[in-house]
Amino acid sequence: MQDDICAISTPYGVGAISIIRCSGPNVFNLINKIFKGKDLNKVKSHTINYGHIVYNDKIIDEVLCNVYIAPHSFDGNNMVEINCHGGIFVTNKILSILLDVGFRLAERGEFSKRAFLNHRLDITECESIMDIISSTNDIALESSNKALRSQTRLLIKSFRDKILDIIAKIEVNIDYPEYEDSVDVTHDYLKPMVFELINEMETILENSKISIPAIHGINSAIIGKPNVGKSSLLNMMLDESKAIVSNIPGTTRDLVEGRLTIGNITLNLVDTAGIRETSDYVESIGIERSKEAINKADLILLVLDGSNELDKDDLELLDLTKDKLRIIIVNKIDLDKKIDIENSISISAIKNEGMDVLSKKIKELTNINEINSFDGKYLNNVRQLDLMKKALNSLKEAYNSILNLVDISLIEIDIKNAFDALGEITGEVSPDELINALFTKFCLGK
Repeated sequence: MQDDICAISTPYGVGAISIIRCSGPNVFNLINKIFKGKDLNKVKSHTINYGHIVYNDKIIDEVLCNVYIAPHSFDGNNMVEINCHGGIFVTNKILSILLDVGFRLAERGEFSKRAFLNHRLDITECESIMDIISSTNDIALESSNKALRSQTRLLIKSFRDKILDIIAKIEVNIDYPEYEDSVDVTHDYLKPMVFELINEMETILENSKISIPAIHGINSAIIGKPNVGKSSLLNMMLDESKAIVSNIPGTTRDLVEGRLTIGNITLNLVDTAGIRETSDYVESIGIERSKEAINKADLILLVLDGSNELDKDDLELLDLTKDKLRIIIVNKIDLDKKIDIENSISISAIKNEGMDVLSKKIKELTNINEINSFDGKYLNNVRQLDLMKKALNSLKEAYNSILNLVDISLIEIDIKNAFDALGEITGEVSPDELINALFTKFCLGK
């Protein structure tokens, strides 16, 4: 972290203002070479300084430089944010000049990585920055902001503190059995403590089944046999011609994706190829991908052609999705309706009729608003979820060992594994490969 880095932090394109973020030990000296205004080495932290970027005796742009002195900056280093006019050419020109005077172009997520390594943020807080940027509804934004304000870190810390207390007492018993003031750690002593931790974790994992889709969107697959109106439904929901619509069966050969926000619910929509028996090799590949999409989906939108009676393919799809969260949609009600299925909704996708009924049904099924009652006891992404599952499994192993009166020194191994898995959530116990992989998901200016 000894070199000086820079990157454009605002979206690429024409706008009123562009921001170029610069960070490093020599940042003030390097920018002073091209900034004609106050000496940035002599100004106070968190000040805005007016001047010009001048290079080879030519004025490049009129700018404002925001100065942050370490450690009181986003990444813990000396930082300057150059606010220039938002043209593509002038922004790239200033970036090029910065590289000429000694800066290096930042890698993806490098500013956030430095913030993590300088203990300004933990990994959950860094992840929340990505979530804030990609938020598509109020709940996602609120949850991401709570994580940035250390909600997730404090939740994990409370678990680790309890587990650490158990480990410490076991260690004292093993290493200093003669210490009279120590608690006698027996199987009966450990049993209620580990049981309580297991119950608390299971509650959080259950809450997270709602919180994670609320933040990142509900993976939703539109399925049905060919020519029932799946692509028309996708276009109606997105209010655009995203998918090709044709009365020729098998038109959709691959997955077509889109994103839709209904109130506080975001759907990651996939329009799949029609599922039926076929001898067409290319179509059969699309059908296999459709079946994969069904397995991965959190919500199934099963479309049936209401102008025709149910056939073998329809019945197979109804059976295939019976254990999934689904909405049965009877399409083509503008024609003579020949299907009557309990708990289904009726629409005419081609005439854009029934979207209000579908939206209401989606809100009823998803329970997204329940996240507000969880009091911060939930996780924010699949990575965190998987690690807590890992910690929970270790505690369950420990609990079973307690019931079977296994030697406590061996039980401690599983308890330590749970402690380490929780530490990986916040980055307190993370391999370098994991850290590098996480931060490459960021854009350059983050």
